[in-house]
Amino acid sequence: MPVASPSPAAPNSPVSAVSADTVSAHVAVTLARHVGQVFGVMGNGNAYFLDALEHMTDVGYTAVRHEAGAVVAADAFFRAGGGLAVATATYGAGFTNTLTALAEAVQARIPLILLVGDEPTSGRRPWGVDQIALASAVGARTYTVGRTDAAATAAIAVEHALVGRVPTVLAIPYDVAALNAGPVPEAAPPRLPEPVTPRGEFAAQAIRDAAVALAGARRPFLLAGRGAFLAGAGAALGELADATGAVTASTALGRGIFPRPDFDLGVVGGFGAEGAMELVREADVAVVFGASLNQFTMRFGALFAPGTRVIQVDLAPTATHPNVGSYIRADATIAARAIGDELRAIDAAPSGRRESVDIPALRAYDAGDAIAPDGLLDPRSAAARIGELLPENRVVVSDGGHFIGWANMYWPVSAPDRMMMIGTAFQSIGLGIASVPGAARARPDATIVLTTGDGGGLMALADLESAVRVAGGRGLALVWNDAAYGAEVNLYGLKGLAEAPMLIPQVDFAAVARGFGAEGVVVRSLPELDRLAEWAAAPSSDRPFLLLDLRISGRIIAPYQQEIIRVNS
Repeated sequence: MPVASPSPAAPNSPVSAVSADTVSAHVAVTLARHVGQVFGVMGNGNAYFLDALEHMTDVGYTAVRHEAGAVVAADAFFRAGGGLAVATATYGAGFTNTLTALAEAVQARIPLILLVGDEPTSGRRPWGVDQIALASAVGARTYTVGRTDAAATAAIAVEHALVGRVPTVLAIPYDVAALNAGPVPEAAPPRLPEPVTPRGEFAAQAIRDAAVALAGARRPFLLAGRGAFLAGAGAALGELADATGAVTASTALGRGIFPRPDFDLGVVGGFGAEGAMELVREADVAVVFGASLNQFTMRFGALFAPGTRVIQVDLAPTATHPNVGSYIRADATIAARAIGDELRAIDAAPSGRRESVDIPALRAYDAGDAIAPDGLLDPRSAAARIGELLPENRVVVSDGGHFIGWANMYWPVSAPDRMMMIGTAFQSIGLGIASVPGAARARPDATIVLTTGDGGGLMALADLESAVRVAGGRGLALVWNDAAYGAEVNLYGLKGLAEAPMLIPQVDFAAVARGFGAEGVVVRSLPELDRLAEWAAAPSSDRPFLLLDLRISGRIIAPYQQEIIRVNS
């Protein structure tokens, strides 16, 4: 992912409370060369930084209402294609509030900068905590600036985030922030990661073997994940699919990467359609590009049949699943082109397999019933109808919870950076709503569609104000309201554990949304979704942020969760 276009360090205003030569100014101006957006909550520890950002740069600043929301928004900004962003919070309680969101970004390998205040150089105060240790505990490295190295340290933090594809903490000690550090120096541009090229005889033989396997396959299959998208491998993978006649599919984080939807099965794993997954299991040779093959993608080991030869192309040091028979460590684009070159060298012909299969029929999902047996809205039919009504130019941001299946199954998107699940890497809920302002800043032309549950929605409610304010008429929220922590009811209630702690009093999210200046609509039946049709047909400048409070049945269990239940039982 490229660095965001540098913002010129030109003053927005000639009036500033502090000198242009402070440590905080050095940090702000240096970061402004590499980032386009800052999301944050102002406090003692970052006040001087925010002042310098306002008066000395053209970087956009978006206030959010919770420090975790600042990290989530910066995370979503990157995932939606906006490039590197900064989240900022004060020291102490402000910093500790970011930790869950920071852990999610670490697990998902999202580069961002978390700019925080820190304890003074004279030592920790009674309310101080060991922020370096806490960041390290969730997997994030901290760089602490000083009076003489602030600009250089900020540049190093940017490089670390981009090269390692990790969130990085940049700390300004409280008693250093306003010190004079002289004119802001120039800094070398960050070193970006180089594509990994397969080198040596073993790598060359592995490429040849993959080509020979695909050439001889009767039922070839190509699978791509987020790593292939980050490598820009879509066109190369499309050419490889055409050369082999392979059926294609993607992981949940790589959807839409293959250019031929007529031969694409959609998403694999628990979100995949049953017919599509049966076809994947018939593959005799499967080549996987840029996908970690986690337990959900692999359907807990059942994605491929025992006889399938699985070849993985990735950047990890070794294969990431025991079912992989051959591993090629390489950039997805480079490997796909190299395999294609070998196929041409041996004059391989396409298998003809994909033309004999009714791909659209295999991609179909169960449309459900209008009303579930308990008299509440069937989430399947609601999701299917919503998918028909959503604006085509959309970015879907998802919280974590049982409901994630519905958007992933029924709301197709055109590219991997238009569907994001923030929280699932760390198995967290409550990070969805703050994704909206980040995605809205990254995609100013798109409709931002939030899908969240009532449990996670209540956790993140403070930043509904941020979502409404930033997205405005481009924002739409769907709350899957089953008055419960649905995943826990499904996994543990079915085992006979006490359900009372798993239940939530029915919350009127529509009324809450109106309090934040949005339009809120309670939806108990499919005809009530007509309001969404009217909203989608209007220009975004003429419509409000819309929240639909979907009163769904908790008895309809998503297929991916049924899979988890089977494994756990």
